[in-house]
Amino acid sequence: MKVSLITTVLNAGPHVEAFLRSVDWQTRPPDEVVVVDGGSTDGTRELLREAEGITLLEEPGANIARGRNVAIAAATHEIIAVTDADCTLEPDWLEKLLEPLEAGAEVSMGFYRPLAESFLQRCMACVNLPDADELDEATFMPSGRSVAYTRGALERAGGYPEWLDIGEDMFVDHRFRELGLDMRLAKDAIANWPLRDSLGSTWRQYFKYARGDAIAGMYPQRHALRFGVYSGALWAWSTRGTVRKVATLAGAGAYAAAPIRRAAARFEDPAERAKAVATVPALMAFVDAAKMAGYLAGLPRRRQPS
Repeated sequence: MKVSLITTVLNAGPHVEAFLRSVDWQTRPPDEVVVVDGGSTDGTRELLREAEGITLLEEPGANIARGRNVAIAAATHEIIAVTDADCTLEPDWLEKLLEPLEAGAEVSMGFYRPLAESFLQRCMACVNLPDADELDEATFMPSGRSVAYTRGALERAGGYPEWLDIGEDMFVDHRFRELGLDMRLAKDAIANWPLRDSLGSTWRQYFKYARGDAIAGMYPQRHALRFGVYSGALWAWSTRGTVRKVATLAGAGAYAAAPIRRAAARFEDPAERAKAVATVPALMAFVDAAKMAGYLAGLPRRRQPS
């Protein structure tokens, strides 16, 4: 089984060298590496031009979807492994990622781990990254930072949607699910990825994700529920009804239970753990606000089914 590793990149200079080293250190090396640069201006292209063992394609202005489609068109093998060039891959990432495909799957869903150093990053990891034992193979949607599939699977899905600037991997995941493809977990195939390092960049990240959802028509029920729950909570706290207020607190506790549990387990220092347990619910509300704002911003641009 021969495999093409593809990735896209734009101004990832601080991360590219570590990414390339992690590719070189794979226990099962890819048979080729195809990188599409979308017009980097920070030295990324120069680093890639000097790197050995990769095919570099330059596509100025390409978004991630376009870059991936270009890379896959240039790739020569039937199996396509996908990651992001700001990730560092565990040495056995590709070896583990290929196991489900070697066993007959059409899509192998790898996992990912945050590169979190600051207190904010570590708290955000508790908010947005489940533990491996929380994953459900039947519902998990793999990220473009850790996934592999057959070329035929992607062709059946219609390729990556170039009209969608963000959320393109989730769009393809939905197509895989709709087609009933054989999708299997490879939770030991770990890509390490850097989290945003400020509240401002975190807001922009989730705003863009939700705007992409609205444009692509993804997760409408989930977003409607979010608006409904927060609207209901605001109404409850605007009234004098104690029972309603207690009910909202109980609901908030249930909603935040898993992230709080992660924080309690991942922070070893008792003082830091207490601070994290208090911070995580606030960050969840912050992220939800970004998602609601982004979804509303994307609705006017919603793509109509063709």
